[in-house]
Amino acid sequence: MTPKEDRIAGLLLAAGGGRRLGGRPKALLEHRGQTLVEHAVASLRTAGCDRVHVVLGASAAAVRERADLSGCVLVDNPDWTGGMGSSLRAGLGSLAGTDASAALVLLVDQPGIGPEAVARVLAAYENEASLVSAAYDGVRGHPVLFGAGHWAGVAAAATGDRGARAYLKVHEDAIALVECGDLARPYDIDTQADLARLE
Repeated sequence: MTPKEDRIAGLLLAAGGGRRLGGRPKALLEHRGQTLVEHAVASLRTAGCDRVHVVLGASAAAVRERADLSGCVLVDNPDWTGGMGSSLRAGLGSLAGTDASAALVLLVDQPGIGPEAVARVLAAYENEASLVSAAYDGVRGHPVLFGAGHWAGVAAAATGDRGARAYLKVHEDAIALVECGDLARPYDIDTQADLARLE
């Protein structure tokens, strides 16, 4: 039997076009000498996700060319302008038919969430019915782990920029919250002002 984390795939949503950043794709922003997409992949791998699927959208060709994503499964989302929901559907679709028992979803524009928080959420996995979310001072955030038993429901509910929010709201009682406020900072890189957070 393989260790349980070997069957948990990292799912990185990295398709955003950075509309409020003047159209600069978020995946290619620099942080600590790496692109944000490389930084996030490293966090997933360091935490224990050997298999990482990366959903690309805006400037996908440039991301493939400039970022080192070797060993990752790259998933193109042609509908990325429709919001995060389409990327979540594309990513979960790419995992269907694999032996993955869960998907740990991380967003490319949250570089303050590193491998420690990812590992803590990963450690709360129990089985394909698991639904686990990081929390920051008790407030649900990312990353979020979806056992495979939830994938169809998440995909069906994922619309626009809300991603899995509607599904999680309906299944709130089933979510295991894992406090990560001592390990990570869940800020987003959304606006020009947010760029000051990049190092």
